[in-house]
Amino acid sequence: MGKIQLSHNYKDIISTENLLIAWREFARGKKDKADVQEFSAQLFDNIISLHNDLAQFAYQHGDYQSFNISDPKPRIIHKARVRDRVLHHAIYRKLYPFFDRTFTADSFSCRLGKGTHKALNRFRAMAYKISQNNTRTCWVLKCDIRKFFASIDQVILQRILAAYIPNQDILWLLEQVIASFNSGTLNKGLPLGNLTSQLFCNVYMNEFDKFMKHKLKAEHYIRYADDFVILSEDKIWLTGLVPQVSKFLQNQLKLNLHQDKVFIKTLASGIDFLGWVHFPNHRVLRTATKRRMFRRWHEHAIEQTRQSYLGLLRHGDTYELRELIRATLAKF
Repeated sequence: MGKIQLSHNYKDIISTENLLIAWREFARGKKDKADVQEFSAQLFDNIISLHNDLAQFAYQHGDYQSFNISDPKPRIIHKARVRDRVLHHAIYRKLYPFFDRTFTADSFSCRLGKGTHKALNRFRAMAYKISQNNTRTCWVLKCDIRKFFASIDQVILQRILAAYIPNQDILWLLEQVIASFNSGTLNKGLPLGNLTSQLFCNVYMNEFDKFMKHKLKAEHYIRYADDFVILSEDKIWLTGLVPQVSKFLQNQLKLNLHQDKVFIKTLASGIDFLGWVHFPNHRVLRTATKRRMFRRWHEHAIEQTRQSYLGLLRHGDTYELRELIRATLAKF
């Protein structure tokens, strides 16, 4: 059975109506930025100009500004021009709802109604099931992918997209966005910072998700971006998965496992996943996550930041931390 096909046409994406809605979504919370204000000052002209360039297939994606962040590890963010970012939103608006229907239920990164908290709860539910309410040993294989964003093969990504998208004009447009980024290696990498990159990564890794679920029959498999775990009562079976996983990633997607971050451990020994260390009956905040939280806390000493952290901490065994935060709040 072939893949389902996107029914939208090129005009649906590049219409002035879609571009204006994309602008409103993009500009939310960014109105104080100088480049956004500049684009907004001539909004109608800028939207019409973008539409005309797209309609005439004269559109060319601009360059990126790059800057470093540490969140939690050092990363380079690539920021596109406002004009291009509005287009990214226009593309995303039409493509995300279609592709989201093709994704597996246990892919949690950059998806509406999913996210970290849902992934954590899913992990706990799977662990309870495997361990039969903590009466049996639950083994966990945890892996992540080395230099994930920088290693995505643009040619393979375009081939995967073409399997779902019959419209050649849309494929042309996606090629302009994908090929706009140069990681230093020919046809490699996606920019951290593009909204479209979040979607493209999930489209790319959906091939792996389906391999895990349908070919390897890994029922208890969860992926969040480039981190993934498989839970089982059978350590030998998990051990046998590693070469199969590595082979598929290398041969089909030109990705490599981070060999220093592949391990098989019991849940009882503590599984470090998505910022928390998971045990049979509770989970605790990873030490590095805790340090990062308090550093940001002092950098952004506002009520909203503190309340968001209190919300985060409700998802684990963090009573003492929450009391410390409340005590700090009382001083302000």
